[in-house]
Parts: sequence; C-alpha cells; structure tokens
Amino acid sequence: MLYHRVLITGANGLLGQALVARMSPLPDYDVLATARDERLRLPGASCGYAPLDITDPDAVEAIFENFAPSVVVNCAAMTQVDDCEHDRERCRRVNAEAVETLADACRHTGARLIQLSTDFVFDGSEGPYDEDDRPAPVNYYGEAKLAGENAARRAGIDKWAVARTVLVYGTAEGEARSNILLWLLDELQAGQRVQIVTDQIRTPTYVVDLAAGIEKMVRHEATGVYHLAGRELLSVYEFAQTVAEVYGLDETLIEPTDRTEFTQTAERPLVTGLVTLKAETEISYRPRDLGDALRHLAPRLPIADV
Repeated sequence: MLYHRVLITGANGLLGQALVARMSPLPDYDVLATARDERLRLPGASCGYAPLDITDPDAVEAIFENFAPSVVVNCAAMTQVDDCEHDRERCRRVNAEAVETLADACRHTGARLIQLSTDFVFDGSEGPYDEDDRPAPVNYYGEAKLAGENAARRAGIDKWAVARTVLVYGTAEGEARSNILLWLLDELQAGQRVQIVTDQIRTPTYVVDLAAGIEKMVRHEATGVYHLAGRELLSVYEFAQTVAEVYGLDETLIEPTDRTEFTQTAERPLVTGLVTLKAETEISYRPRDLGDALRHLAPRLPIADV
C-alpha cells in the first residue's frame, strides 16, 4: 500500500482517540492528531499533535501547509442533537461549513477527505438503511451532517468518502462527554433505576471496530459513502439489557419506556440502523457481535471481572 500522511481532526473525542490509537503505531502512516485543546489527551500516542479549530480557515490552511496531509479524517463535530437544535448557527458552522473548508483545502492540495457522518441523516421510517437509500433528516443535526456529506464532495472526484455510523460506544481518556454505555454503567452500578426507550432501533457501534473500519477506508483509498456500524439491529432497551447481562449488573433496574415519556427539543428518528454489507465486501469491515465487543471492552471499564 501507499504511505499516507494522515491528519485526524477531533482527535480528543471518543472516535478520534480510537483512530489515533489504531493508526499511529502502524508503519504505513505518519499521523498528525488535532483538536481544539492544547494537548492530546491520549497518553503514549506515537504521533504528532497540533491544536486546530476547523472553523478557522486560516488555521486549516496553516496545518495543510505545515503537514501536507495525503488523507484527512474529519472526526470533529457538534453531536449533541438538542444543542444543535438550539444553536443552529454553531451546528452548521462546525458540521457543514468547516467541512467545506477542509474539502477545499484537500482539493487544492490533492489530499483525500473522509468525512464522518450519522444515521440521523435518515428519517427512521424504513430502517435499517444502506448507502443507496435517500437521506431525509428529521432534525437540524441530521440536516447539518447531510450538508457536511455534500460538502465533502468538494474535495474532488475520487478524493472524498463519507463514513456513516450509529450510536457509538466505548471509552476515551479525559473526555468530558459520556456515551450511552458509560452512562448506563454509572447508573446501574450506583443502583439507580433507568428508563430506556423500546421504540428507537439502532445498530450500536463499538468505537474500536469503527476506527478499524476507517483505517481500512484509508488503506483501500475508498471513495463514496460507506456504512460502518454494529452487527445487531436492536432497540436501545435491548442494548441496555445486554450490557447488564454481560457485565453482571441488575437488569431489573432497567425500565422499558418509549419516546412519549421524554421531552426533547429535537425529534429522533425511530428505526435507523445501517446495513454494512458494502463495507464488509469492499474493505473487509468486520464488526464484532455486541456481546463480544462488550467483553473486549471490559478490561478498560471500572467493573468486576467479566
């Protein structure tokens, strides 16, 4: 394969850290991790780091001039769905306009762009979805991410790719934001009852598998849209039950409910989930089963031996 200089944005987030951990030790890549923070939160990473605000065109231009990436993986995003509904200007600036800036820089330098996206580009009426299904977002977060997908194409023919994913879970160092798995563990281990919806269906994605899929997209110089997600299509309630079962926690603390019991600013699609056959066939994407993924993650979690 070709040697790649890989620029990773959003490197201090859940996916960004997993991707740095996956790619930086490999001899095929020279990785520069970037995020808004002054330092990389992942200890022992064998890569360079530079602070970067992707909404600042001058800063993006400087990074491209100094590092000269051959591939950019944009993990930076505003992902809090209700916050995106409240602050649409910031959401669009981060999730769409900044992608235009990155794509334009890629076009001018010949670099490839891989843009991360979401199942929320779909309306949830006919899931699970494959790459040929027509997007129809039901909230502003989905609209902005879809605009970001379209902006990625500005990188040029055969120079862009989109990786959509779903309900990502895992661990990260020093990350301020939690994710559904960590929240569940905190609540259940504290003996707290949790209400979990039965009417939102997803294909939950282990962040380590997602990072492996993105590395394969880089390795294969993939172009176009790819779905990278977990194997099982299940409700968020079923996901929570599996977590409790695998980690030996009290399943009776998990109470089934539906979306009508919650007041949320942004509408959520009901049945999304992503079909990963294209990625499995073309780039050998191999996600773990949920139980296997949870057991693989167990040593990194503050729980009893599993």
